[in-house]
Amino acid sequence: MSDKLIDELERDYLKPQVPHFEIGDTVDVHTKILEGDKERTQIFSGTVIARSGRGAREMFTVRRIVAGEGVERKFPLHSPRISQIEVKRSSVVRRAKLFFLRGRVGKAVRLKERRT
Repeated sequence: MSDKLIDELERDYLKPQVPHFEIGDTVDVHTKILEGDKERTQIFSGTVIARSGRGAREMFTVRRIVAGEGVERKFPLHSPRISQIEVKRSSVVRRAKLFFLRGRVGKAVRLKERRT
């Protein structure tokens, strides 16, 4: 009963078009950033290592390597701050969460590409 009520209330906050992407895909997340009075778009590219939640509360985690350090960022999927999500590359994975990539560097981070 409460799940149906929550889903009904959240329906207004869902984005109409959400791109299909899966764990292991390399994506570009275009985020709107406010700097004073100006608004600009910042792109965060990396590999999707986790998805969690459902409905308006769905989140996904993107990981990339910057200057030899791993950087992870969590994004709410239906946030109005996210203007666009582009899927650059799809990979074959056999896990629901790719947290094992945190302990890897260099060529060990590569994932096998999915052919479509």
